[in-house]
Amino acid sequence: MNKIDKSIQLFKEAKTLMPGGVNSPVRAFKNINGNPIFFDKANGAYLYDADGNEYIDYIGSWGPMIMGHSHPAIVKAIKMQAELGTSYGAPTGLESNVASLIMGCVPSIEKIRMVNSGTEATMSAIRLARGFTGKNKIIKFDGCYHGHVDSLLIKAGSGVSTFGLPDSPGIPEELAKLTVTCPYNDVEAFTKIFNSIKDDLAAIIVEPIAGNMGFIPGTVDFLNTIRDHATANNSLLIFDEVMSGFRVSLGGAQEIYGITPDLTALGKVIGGGLPVGAFGGKKEIMEMVNEHRIGGDNYVWMASTLGGNPISSIAALAALSVYKQPKTYERLHQLGKYLRQGMRKVLSQRQLKGQIIGDGPLAQVVFTEEPALNYRAINKGNKELVRKILLSLFRKGVFLNPMGSKLYLSIAHNEAVISDFLGRFDEVLGEITVT
Repeated sequence: MNKIDKSIQLFKEAKTLMPGGVNSPVRAFKNINGNPIFFDKANGAYLYDADGNEYIDYIGSWGPMIMGHSHPAIVKAIKMQAELGTSYGAPTGLESNVASLIMGCVPSIEKIRMVNSGTEATMSAIRLARGFTGKNKIIKFDGCYHGHVDSLLIKAGSGVSTFGLPDSPGIPEELAKLTVTCPYNDVEAFTKIFNSIKDDLAAIIVEPIAGNMGFIPGTVDFLNTIRDHATANNSLLIFDEVMSGFRVSLGGAQEIYGITPDLTALGKVIGGGLPVGAFGGKKEIMEMVNEHRIGGDNYVWMASTLGGNPISSIAALAALSVYKQPKTYERLHQLGKYLRQGMRKVLSQRQLKGQIIGDGPLAQVVFTEEPALNYRAINKGNKELVRKILLSLFRKGVFLNPMGSKLYLSIAHNEAVISDFLGRFDEVLGEITVT
């Protein structure tokens, strides 16, 4: 069992300086009643904490490290640019190079704007959708997380829909009422909600592969239905591919499904983990953020002081070039399949009724007999058992999402690394079932 004396002390100090001792609630370990682990370095598939302990890393900085930590090409690029300057507050050719690379990978993006995070990308896409359509309301889906944007941080209800229920103090009810939620992968519920608000519906925003509630793929019927309804109603379809973009495929989930959204939001995977994001889509829509467009002042204001800054841009060029190497995604899918099959085998041998869900380099274990197709099904799972497993895995040197049993892997997680994890996973389940 790893000793984390320094992490405990660092957390005590941090709590005197920052609310809760962290800069993001997902780092707090509150969900498992544990002490956050403080890290000093990372390499490949491993993290090393302040006490010198080694961990197999299955967070990957919350997903973007699909090539592993400290990839030589990305590190080299950052070092080179740092010597030339970290930020200019002015345009660079690097930005155009990154834009061209992304657009070459994701054909639905005809024009693009660089920002600093996935949250900023979804926020900008929503504002643009409202400005372009002249409508106000948004449909989102229970359990889909699109960042802590006021319009999108709306409570995921268990019924057909939830109107005007902000998920956090500080969000005016008047604004929350403009966002309507309904169950993921539920065509009937969506159609009912759509028909009730379609006259003022600016956009439908969805994760084609839902990440926050679990790695749940949208069904083909569900995603095609929302695409068709948006088109018929002159509303926009926004794919939030912060989780799935450049992870499940070079062209994202939209490439896998063959569905073209009007706008796409992307996150820090673009830059191999640096603070970067982007949103883009059809040319005529994106031109609404053009300050020089014909029509004078009739444009959507969107500004990002550090959007496309040279450090993030050079890292993005390096990362995207690595992603484009032959067989990158074939290998990621191969490793993901190996991981999920191994976890299923462990559960079967331990006679535990759990499901291993996910796609590509993504996996999650849920303990529910109901098919894991949406938030309602996931929410019925045995959360206490998951908490015990997570805490035990941390103690055995496996670092993963303290908010749930999600695993993000990278190419650095080869079969030997995965087999090592599966052995520890089996040990943990054995200890928990015995006690």
